[in-house]
Amino acid sequence: MPPTLTQQPPATAAPPAPSLYRRRALGLLVILVALAVAGLLSLAFGANPLSLGAVWQVLWDRDQSEAATIVWTIRAPRTLLGILVGVAFGVAGALIQALTRNPLADPGILGVNAGAGFVVTVGVGFFGLTSITGYVWFAFLGAAVATVLVYLIGSAGRGSASPVTLVLAGVALSAVLGGITTFLTLIDEETFRALRNWGLGSIARTGPSETVAVLPFLAAGLLIAVMLSGALNSIALGDDLAASLGTRVGRTRVLGIIAVTLLAGGGTALTGGIGFVGLMVPHVVRWFTGPDQRWIILYSTLAAPVLVLLSDVLGRVIVRPGEIEVGIVTAVIGAPVLIALVRRRVASGL
Repeated sequence: MPPTLTQQPPATAAPPAPSLYRRRALGLLVILVALAVAGLLSLAFGANPLSLGAVWQVLWDRDQSEAATIVWTIRAPRTLLGILVGVAFGVAGALIQALTRNPLADPGILGVNAGAGFVVTVGVGFFGLTSITGYVWFAFLGAAVATVLVYLIGSAGRGSASPVTLVLAGVALSAVLGGITTFLTLIDEETFRALRNWGLGSIARTGPSETVAVLPFLAAGLLIAVMLSGALNSIALGDDLAASLGTRVGRTRVLGIIAVTLLAGGGTALTGGIGFVGLMVPHVVRWFTGPDQRWIILYSTLAAPVLVLLSDVLGRVIVRPGEIEVGIVTAVIGAPVLIALVRRRVASGL
């Protein structure tokens, strides 16, 4: 009987090492090229389209032309933000899937987005926040508190948190916080108006100063994720076997949750949350890298920004001169992918 999405698949015969290394190296090269192309498209397309040649020229020769102004003051910061939040959500998704040993896990499943949204709602309703600069710290605080609460609830009475209890605690907390957030927005029209654009998942409204303010948190989360990647390979074998191999399971889980909070919380603070990136990218790259978390995190770091940038470009093109928020585009793309993943009888190994 083949394993299902909720079961650990049996070990399968790995391809010969040279073949696997060539496949990983080739995949890495393809992703780097795709990232470069996505970056150029992000600089070229918008309400005022520019040719790729004009973009390339002003990148190397920043003059006083309109094209240079558009590229350097509007689209370059937006492209950089897309890359950063793509890294944040992609690596956060890879971490959550590894920590919970669940290929369908997503940053939202641990209540990070719900916690950030709830605290931002409170901040807008009770403290009168009106700008992203104010949202940033409230959203980050909400993400951190929600993640800690999920871990405490999931580990209560059991000594250590299991993947199942963490997921259940995250879903329950998300439902509660989402309900309270909806209630607050319904009774206060002004609150709803202020939050409407923030919650759609956009990379167009965040300024460079706000990006710089959150950047250290994203960098810290990425550094922790890289340092944990080896231990996560042991976690994938099960807690008991990981402990017998010398892995400090509890410490790894705590640091992993901290990394998720920094990455997903920071990304949510900047954009309002971009769904499905943390679900789709780690799952897809695992088909090429195998279950080695070191390669999954590396691939997710590079591939997730490609998805975010291309989705943002698509949102700018299809309703020009207006645009659709990138969070809506990834949701439209991600929903069918999620259905396809749920219907797969055999999950990718973690």
